[in-house]
Amino acid sequence: MIIQPRTRGFICLTAHPEGALQTVKNQIEYIRSKGKIANGPKKVLVIGASTGFGIASRIAAAFGSDAATIGVFFEKPSSEGKLGTAGWYNSAAFEQEAHKAGLYAKSINGDAFSDEIKQQTIDLIQKDLGQVDLVVYSLASPRRTHPKTGVTHASVLKPIGAPFTNKTVDFHTGAVTDITIAPVENDDDISNTVAVMGGEDWKFWMEDLKNAGVLADGVKTVAYSYIGPELTFPIYRNGTIGQAKNDLEESVKHINEMLKDLHGKAYVSVNKALVTQSSSAIPVVPLYISLLFKAMKEKGTHEGTIEQMQRLFAERLYTEDGNVPLDEKGRIRIDDWEMAEDIQAEVAKNWDKVTTENLSEISDIEGYRRDFFNLFGFEIDGVDYEKDTKEDVKVPSIAG
Repeated sequence: MIIQPRTRGFICLTAHPEGALQTVKNQIEYIRSKGKIANGPKKVLVIGASTGFGIASRIAAAFGSDAATIGVFFEKPSSEGKLGTAGWYNSAAFEQEAHKAGLYAKSINGDAFSDEIKQQTIDLIQKDLGQVDLVVYSLASPRRTHPKTGVTHASVLKPIGAPFTNKTVDFHTGAVTDITIAPVENDDDISNTVAVMGGEDWKFWMEDLKNAGVLADGVKTVAYSYIGPELTFPIYRNGTIGQAKNDLEESVKHINEMLKDLHGKAYVSVNKALVTQSSSAIPVVPLYISLLFKAMKEKGTHEGTIEQMQRLFAERLYTEDGNVPLDEKGRIRIDDWEMAEDIQAEVAKNWDKVTTENLSEISDIEGYRRDFFNLFGFEIDGVDYEKDTKEDVKVPSIAG
């Protein structure tokens, strides 16, 4: 079929398999261009492995240090006449390229919050790898069914205490408007968001993996977080999402205690603001990212997910001397270039004056929009979107 983008708000309803393949190939080429990661991981589990930082982590591990990888994700498969999700096509492309390179790569498609998928993953590790030396936790989901209680929790994007009014942008039209977001109505909004996006599931994974004996001595595990500038604090860091991120960061202490006898270590990596399916849904953030991209591209410090993950692996998790540089709260910071004083000063100056009329001049709204469509395999250089494309693409290790 001929596949074109179809959008509804911040969601793209279609995905292009050839675009996904080319995107994965481009990311692999970047990792290869940076050379091998010294002392990198060799057997890696990525939980939330199909999009954004998750797929980039898997590529960085596999093609940066020849790691065998298992990826867990929850995506809609393709079938004849029906498109799969972008994450499905990304995962199919990754496995195809990994196998071509002689690398072990298998995937599990299902609800990573469930005990069933955790056990399936453990069984696969025991059968094929024995143990893993890195666990990446990169899950992003709007809801979670708790495996112990059966209760389904839904997260919300809300400030706490007072309404929040600020600028936002419709990145499809370029219209800059004010938006007011009502605060949480009760503590349930906060607790539900923490249940979905906090650290409990990460802890469950690490407990189950350890109890099954599939964590190697010296194992590392990393989960991803975000802080951002003060202008986004009311909706992000001081809002419901921020409460969940605080919980995620607190989980490090529990996991470190659990891994002590394995000489293992848990980390939270604070990453840069980027265009992801998750960030596109947060009011105010797309406008901030558009202004940020402009400032960072002019400075020559802009990175995408693959550049961020290469730097995380090579310059933070697997340094030559074995020391992982951390901030005063024990976090890895690869948002350092984003939070540089000159970059934030430029963003703040333009935030005050940005309007619909001057948006394209003082921001990189076009770069934001292009990155959004790139997530779904569209607007990728070298792909013929007028060509008839095979929509039914299998992930080799889970082909029916």
